[in-house]
Amino acid sequence: MGYLLGSIPFGLLLTKLAGLGDIRAIGSGNIGATNVLRTGKKGLAAATLILDALKGTAAVGIGWHYGDQTGALAAGFASYVGHCFPIWLKLKGGKGVATFLGVLLGLHWPTMVLSALLWLATAATTRYSSLSALVASLAAPIILVLFGEYAIAAVAALMALIIWIRHYANITRLLAGQESKIGAK
Repeated sequence: MGYLLGSIPFGLLLTKLAGLGDIRAIGSGNIGATNVLRTGKKGLAAATLILDALKGTAAVGIGWHYGDQTGALAAGFASYVGHCFPIWLKLKGGKGVATFLGVLLGLHWPTMVLSALLWLATAATTRYSSLSALVASLAAPIILVLFGEYAIAAVAALMALIIWIRHYANITRLLAGQESKIGAK
């Protein structure tokens, strides 16, 4: 159930409903909020961000309702995998940052808040969405360990690893000084 919830491609659905066509045909080709922002529609990008995060939170909530922490961890991770590898889109989804934060919101909200603040601080100082995602995802498991939340930290570390792998091209561009900045055309 978590996977199916996570696999709902809100960025694709919202841009199509707004008459903007297939989001996968512009920018990075991803279905996430950062690419939706490239359409110039900030409201659609914000809605994509919120909906992609909330599907992770909802999956965790369902896991808690029908099980325990293990169920919540499994459902949250499954929603994250569903977002990154949706069956409906031939396993080509988003990079998972918003859904990652949504899963954290459901599992341990203080870590989500701290990770989101790190994302915002990095974005404000560098204007690189990708670098912000890398910093926030790397910090989250460390923050969870500091809170003594080892099981959640293990799942967060696995999601962070996937985020880093999915950002490989971004990392290459960052190192070469060729990565696009937030708001750049």
